[in-house]
Amino acid sequence: MNTIGKITRWQAALCALICVSFAFQATAQTLPVLPDPAATIPADLGLMRGFPPPPDKTVRFDNGSLFKFPATRWSFSHWRELIPSAVVWRGSGPVSELPRAARDLDGLMFLTMTGEKMTWKDAVAKTYADGILVLHKGRVVYEKYIGEGALERPHIAMSVTKSFVGTLAAMLAAQGKLDPLAPVTKYVPELKDSAYSDASVRQVMDMTIGVRYSEDYLDPKAEIWAYIVAGGGLPPGPDYQGPRTLYDFLLPLKKEGEHGQQFGYKTVNAEVLAWVVKRASGQSLASLLSNAIWQKLGAENDAYFAVDRVGSESGGGGLNTTLRDLARFGEMMRNKGRFNGKQIIPNTVVAEIERGGDKALFAAVGYKTLPGWSYKDMWWISHNAHGAYMARGIYGQSIYIDPKAEMVIVRYASHPIAPNVANDPITLPAYAAVAEELMK
Repeated sequence: MNTIGKITRWQAALCALICVSFAFQATAQTLPVLPDPAATIPADLGLMRGFPPPPDKTVRFDNGSLFKFPATRWSFSHWRELIPSAVVWRGSGPVSELPRAARDLDGLMFLTMTGEKMTWKDAVAKTYADGILVLHKGRVVYEKYIGEGALERPHIAMSVTKSFVGTLAAMLAAQGKLDPLAPVTKYVPELKDSAYSDASVRQVMDMTIGVRYSEDYLDPKAEIWAYIVAGGGLPPGPDYQGPRTLYDFLLPLKKEGEHGQQFGYKTVNAEVLAWVVKRASGQSLASLLSNAIWQKLGAENDAYFAVDRVGSESGGGGLNTTLRDLARFGEMMRNKGRFNGKQIIPNTVVAEIERGGDKALFAAVGYKTLPGWSYKDMWWISHNAHGAYMARGIYGQSIYIDPKAEMVIVRYASHPIAPNVANDPITLPAYAAVAEELMK
C-alpha cells in the first residue's frame, strides 16, 4: 500500500470505533436493525448539554466522536464548532422570498422499494431527518425540523458539496474560463506525476477517472481514512506521518485503469476539480460560491466550508448551509438557473446536467437502487419520466429536483449508516409520491 493509505494503530482503533456509522455497503441486500430514531434525539440523550457538558455526553473532534452515531445527530448541525471553517458570505442584499402554501403531507401513503406501506411522516422519521423542506412552484408546502435541525442552523451537506463544485466548474466552462477538454495539468501542473497526469477536466467532472483510491469505510487501511485526516475531518494521532493537507494528499495518488472507461465515484475527484476551479477562477471556493451564486440567490444565511490545516475548503464534502438556502439553490436549478429575478447560472449549464451522462458507464457499477441513472457534472440523473435529478451526500443529505412536478425537496439527516442505499428504498419512492400528489 502506498504512503497515503498508511494509518497508525491509534487510527485503526479510531476507525473501529466509528465504523459502525459506515457499516453498510452499496451491494448489501438487507439492512441491520437500526435504533429507534425518536430515541436518538440529542437533547433527550443529554448530548452537549451543560457548561461544560459531562465528559460522557461531550462530542469532540480529538477522539473522533463527532463521527460516531448518535453523536452525529448533534455534530452534523454544529460542524463549525468542531472543525475550522471558511465563510460563504451571503452579501448585504435583501433576503429572497420563499412564499408559503402549506400542505398536509404527513398522511400521504406510498410503497417503499421493498413493498412496505409507509406514510410520509413515518418516512421522515425512519430516515433520521434533521430537517426536510418541500417546494412546489417556488412555494414552501412542507418544512420540518427534528432534534438539532433548525431553520437558522447550517448543517453539513457532505457530498451534496460535490454538486456545487460541479456546477461552479460548468459555469466557468460556459463563461469560457475553463476548458473541460483540457488536461487537468493545464490548471494544476503539480499533478503531472499523479493519476491525473493524462486526465481531462471533463473526465474529472463526470468521475470517469482511473485512480487507485478506496472509499471502503469498513477497511481501516482504505485511503479514505488518510483523506479524511488530511482534510482535517479526523485527528491525525500521535504517530501519524501522512499528508496533512488536501493538496498533499492528492499529489501521490496513482493511476489504476484507464480514464474515461468506467464511472467510479471517488471523492478525490471532487477535490481535484475544486483545485481546478480555484485555479481557473483565481478565487477560493468560499469566495467563488459567494460571488457567483450565494449573494445572487438572496440567501438568508452565510454558508461555510470545512477547511484543512492550510485553510483549503473541502470540495468533496465540506459545505454547510441552512435548509432554506439549500432550497433556494435547488429552486434556481429547477428554474434553469434563474432565481431572485436574476439569471444566476447559464441555462445551458442546467440543460447539460439534465441530459445526464453515459448510462452504460454508470450501470457497470451496479447501484441496486439507481437503475437507469447516470452522472454528469457531479450530479446524479435519474432519467425517469419526470426528468428528476439529485445532489446526494452520505447519511441522507439530498437535493431532489423534479422538473415535471415543479418540485424541489431538500433534506438534511444523520442516518446511522453512511451510504444512501440505506435511505433510497424509502426516500426515492417517498419523493416520487409527493411529486404525484402535488401534480394533482
